Amino acid sequence: MTLSTIVLAGGLSSRLGHDKGLQLLANKPIVRHVLDAIKGLADETFVVVSSRAQAEGYEHVVDSETRILIDSSNIRSPLVGASTGFESACGNYCVVLTNDVPFVSREVISLMFELGAGKNAVIPRWPNGFMEPLQAVYRTEMARKAAREALDEGKLRVQAMVDKLQGIRFLSTLVLHQLDPELKTFFNVNTAQDLRKAEIILQRSKKTLPLS
Repeated sequence: MTLSTIVLAGGLSSRLGHDKGLQLLANKPIVRHVLDAIKGLADETFVVVSSRAQAEGYEHVVDSETRILIDSSNIRSPLVGASTGFESACGNYCVVLTNDVPFVSREVISLMFELGAGKNAVIPRWPNGFMEPLQAVYRTEMARKAAREALDEGKLRVQAMVDKLQGIRFLSTLVLHQLDPELKTFFNVNTAQDLRKAEIILQRSKKTLPLS
């Protein structure tokens, strides 16, 4: 089984005021925190941006093994970005992430890849029924088809793609607590306040690291 990683970076970042993925957190762009956390889990990695200008910004912060893709449409939408990634992915399964989750859990992503075999998707789901389709694993061929169909119908939400998939395994966040007790994997940086929280989380985690 071959695996791909798709990191969506084409959002407007309107609440933060500038590109979230390029925002520094502990002197490192947030997108690098994401990429470093899951490095080596997949056979290929893509970062999907919305324009040539944005691509130039990301070319300076990603490593040579990461391919930057530009959205196939000028419509900004997570589904457009995911579809662009699916179209280029060679892996049988893809994990779709966003560029603003600096504490994404390597263990959680690895588990979803393992549970994906024989399924068309593995999607985390909270006890209240809320799903996390932008931190989920998809069978590439089926997701590619479902994304195309949804976009052809003028639908721009990732949920529209999910609705077209059969054979989904929903993974309870109660299970993920065992791997990530605070579920920091789902923490995303949307505002300046979120960025301050992320800095505090990093400082706290450094204090709790065992001495070598």
